[in-house]
Amino acid sequence: MATNSSLKNQLQNNGNQSPGQTKQLGLKSLLNSPVVQDKFKEVLKDKSQGFTASVLSLVNNDSYLAQSDPMSIITCAMTAATLDLPLDKNLGYAYIVPFRDYKDGNKQKGQFILGYKGYIQLAQRSGQYEALNVIEVYEGELTSWNRLTEKFEFDPNGKLSDVVIGYVGYFKLLNGFEKTVYWTKQEVEAHRIRNNKTKNKTELSGVWKTDYDSMAKKTILRNILSKWGILSIEMQKAVTTDETVQTLDKDTGDIRDITPENNLEDFEAVPEVIAIPKTNEFVTEDGEIINLEDAAAQESLFEERTIKPKD
Repeated sequence: MATNSSLKNQLQNNGNQSPGQTKQLGLKSLLNSPVVQDKFKEVLKDKSQGFTASVLSLVNNDSYLAQSDPMSIITCAMTAATLDLPLDKNLGYAYIVPFRDYKDGNKQKGQFILGYKGYIQLAQRSGQYEALNVIEVYEGELTSWNRLTEKFEFDPNGKLSDVVIGYVGYFKLLNGFEKTVYWTKQEVEAHRIRNNKTKNKTELSGVWKTDYDSMAKKTILRNILSKWGILSIEMQKAVTTDETVQTLDKDTGDIRDITPENNLEDFEAVPEVIAIPKTNEFVTEDGEIINLEDAAAQESLFEERTIKPKD
């Protein structure tokens, strides 16, 4: 089994590599270590190998994630694994977004972000929802909206332009309970700025910059499901871990939320992701092994030896 000292020796022996390569081999070493492999197997069983391979591929093709702290990537990956969601940008279920943590020596780390498709997937698994949807509302489509009665009149044929004026979410439970929520574009933007963890809170960054509508729809779903929906254990974990900064407790192996309160200037978003070529050999900078969360094993919904969710 890999030990702290063995990984640190590997670090010293490969100290001449570039920072990006150093971090990537650090992640590769951690993902291949028996300790980490066992933790992922507890959650994903025989699908763990495909999942960890997808995480390494994701980082290898992202120049900013490649420079992020390897253990923060592992923590985000474990969160996604416990929720049984793939970390594939093209699928949009969950993301790992890089940022700089000024409270921890300006280190570049990964942050777990749940996509709106991830919320839909988790809600579907609960078996409590008859209908669930969230869409953009374009100029001319909104006839009227009553916040008190939640009467939403929508004309899909009234679209005048491609300008998005708001977002509407709706669900209906099997017991007949229904809920509709509509946010204007201005309300979504105010929420984004209020919860932005960068120095310049009005600046678009991360997934908000690359796919604004997806993040806006995620915001609506998170609001409507967390306040009025039926929350399964998976959904509760998703709500509490989404867009938080997490670390691993060295003593217990638990994943802890370390997101600073009322101090949004401790973080700086990393610029938009730029793809880089894959590399086969990498060197580790910080390969200390820390036990991960002891998560209850759950049956994977991925197709055999892939990270693609089953239909």
